[in-house]
Amino acid sequence: MPATVIVGAQWGDEGKGKIVDLLAEHSDLVCRYNGGPNAGHTIVVGDETYKVRHIPSGVLRGKECVIGAGCVVDPEVLVEELDELAARGVPVDRIHLSANAHVIMPWHVAIDQGGERRLGKLKIGTTKRGIGPTYADKAFRLGIRVQDLLDPKILRQKIEVALAEKNVWLERVYGAEPLELEELAERYESFAQRLRPYVADTSLLVDRALRGGKFVLLEGAQGTLLDLDHGTYPFVTSSGTVAGAAAVGIGIGPNRIDSIIGVAKAYLTRVGEGPFPTEIAGPDQARMRDLGAEFGTTTGRERRCGWLDLVALRYAVRLNGITSLALTKLDVLSAFGELPVCVRYRLRDGTETPDFPAHQSDFHHCQPVYESLPGWEQPLDEITELGSLPANARGYVEFVERELEVTVSLVGTGAERERVLAPGPLEALARP
Repeated sequence: MPATVIVGAQWGDEGKGKIVDLLAEHSDLVCRYNGGPNAGHTIVVGDETYKVRHIPSGVLRGKECVIGAGCVVDPEVLVEELDELAARGVPVDRIHLSANAHVIMPWHVAIDQGGERRLGKLKIGTTKRGIGPTYADKAFRLGIRVQDLLDPKILRQKIEVALAEKNVWLERVYGAEPLELEELAERYESFAQRLRPYVADTSLLVDRALRGGKFVLLEGAQGTLLDLDHGTYPFVTSSGTVAGAAAVGIGIGPNRIDSIIGVAKAYLTRVGEGPFPTEIAGPDQARMRDLGAEFGTTTGRERRCGWLDLVALRYAVRLNGITSLALTKLDVLSAFGELPVCVRYRLRDGTETPDFPAHQSDFHHCQPVYESLPGWEQPLDEITELGSLPANARGYVEFVERELEVTVSLVGTGAERERVLAPGPLEALARP
């Protein structure tokens, strides 16, 4: 049975959590394949708002959930999240944590924070939660993995070896206080005791689910333009965010993936530093931010807002092999009478291109070429079918489809779980 990937098609914060939550109802297993607690998903269920960081959104549907080997895990954050969900009546006994995932340690957080301070105006704009340093230690083959939590002696030894180097960095390079071995070993052993029941061979678990005819959703964190290899480097995250990373991060073959649903806002946002061609100048940016509640789930930071960029979105379609698109937050645009959409970039030499530049310097200096579409200036609250959208709203969606040559399979019209429009049953998307 093929798996379905849900991937962010912009700079993250596209509303993936809501889409996963919707499709999870018709799935058996929901798996997170990359990232850490730097990525949060917000799901509104009736009067309740849930914010998950490590755990896949499918937990709210009572589904079996996997945190894959491609993720990095902060044990303290994960324990807090498990406790919070359990306290609100959400079952957490069907969550599985890959033994091969890497562990975010306190020195990773301290180095992340110190590194951003040292960069000053050149800072990346990270969430300062230790994500990059954890992935760096993974690449250096110096990391601590979840499976190391299973043996107190191994865990203590690994912390001791790491501190011999990390404390030197903290004191001499970043001017931070050194970490104390015994306190740290004791604290992380307490987290380990809580997490041991969840540790599993998740690659084997997912493979058996697929062989058994179960429907599997693979959930990505962040978005395409933050991919370590293909994003707007260096203003990126530290993991593979594209659909191709799903197979690696979970531990299955790429031929097990059949459907790839890209999630994009009907406009565009970005958190942190880096170029942003369609960023809105003037009061309309604050207006869009307030209407869309564009504040980070994990950090609370204000998101930068801009008009829809089809050049970047076309790039995402190509990189991911997107088979259909979920267009979220269409309702936010109801407040605007005119809707600029970027269809090409104008480069420094005056030429125009519909394709995303291969060189970062070209992207830094490009100017958006807009096509203006008429707004609909009426609320979408009562709309329950795609065909009932105002004519200009339908025209906006159809324009995106034509330009990208990809079907828009879902349209979001509000934050609530039920505020989504589809041309057919959701089951058909979750079970291709």
